Amino acid sequence: MNTTTKYAATALAAALGVTALAGCGGSDDKSSGDTGAGSKTVTLVSHDSFNASDAVLKAFTKQTGYKVKVLKSGDAGAALNQEILTKGSPRGDVFFGADNTLLSRALDNGLFTPYEAKGLDRVAADAQLDADKHRVTPIDTGDICVNYDKKYFADKKLDPPNSFDDLLKPAYKNLLVTENAATSSPGLGFLLGTVASQGEAGYQDYWKKLKSNGVKVVDGWEQAYNEEFSGSAGGKKANADRPLVVSYASSPPVEVLYADPQPSEAPTGVATGTCFRQIEFAGLLDGAKNEAGGKALLDFLISKQFQEDMPLNMFVNPVVKDAKLPELFTKFGATVDKPATVAPEKIAKNREQWVQSWSSLVVK
Repeated sequence: MNTTTKYAATALAAALGVTALAGCGGSDDKSSGDTGAGSKTVTLVSHDSFNASDAVLKAFTKQTGYKVKVLKSGDAGAALNQEILTKGSPRGDVFFGADNTLLSRALDNGLFTPYEAKGLDRVAADAQLDADKHRVTPIDTGDICVNYDKKYFADKKLDPPNSFDDLLKPAYKNLLVTENAATSSPGLGFLLGTVASQGEAGYQDYWKKLKSNGVKVVDGWEQAYNEEFSGSAGGKKANADRPLVVSYASSPPVEVLYADPQPSEAPTGVATGTCFRQIEFAGLLDGAKNEAGGKALLDFLISKQFQEDMPLNMFVNPVVKDAKLPELFTKFGATVDKPATVAPEKIAKNREQWVQSWSSLVVK
């Protein structure tokens, strides 16, 4: 499954006709040097969306002596599955990218060696979902939310929706596009948000009503946001006709960042009552050849320096309390005070059943 960062370096940049953000220093570098105990290279296994500035990675090398090699392995689900297949003989030292919807799979397979990262006391308590064992370290958060096309609603003199229940109203019939919960990270997050909002006994009836109200389901975020959503730069080029889309709370700042010239106001808004909170984690892989380097990297990932570098590289929020958001986020981003959440153990127990039920109701 993908993370909140997928569009930052791929689809959205392409849709806006600009070059994607620069890759990480050492990313996919086959010549980084030998790995193993005593090595000066530490290998981070990640999904394709990991990104950090060269300056920050060089700072890590200067501070610790270790150079970071980033091994990107597809989306988060695919990357995690590869680590499960190589359990005990991992391809790297640290794994980044298991979020709260996948966390149980990683922990149940015993992928990580417990390690309490230095500075963990600065990390928000509600992000520490494995606080008793420290098998993983929280790195970032992001919110999956319905985004809306401001111009469409202004032209129609219609208030945009702001809750899951609002989306069922006749005024929003045939306006929403979402992603397949079986194949897409935001699609799954939105499904989990409806479970949290409507309850296990009510989410199926909710989706029946949403289907009757004309929700459109596509395979993934790129198609939904860049081809179907009228508020995005890509959607405008594609003459898209859906003014509501399941995306992220950080999508409006991205639209501003990549626009030329940059507008004084984001063209899209966020329905903050429709958000589901994602938390991404990193952990020291069991059997890591460079355990010391892996621990140093985990410490660095929650340092103020790295945390403040993340928002404009991966379009996610820091988890440490003393990290400041860039002005682009504070000016154009949405603040989600009460996102929907589902306990990881509950997701682990019911995820497949919920997705199957959803598929039979909405897709088949």
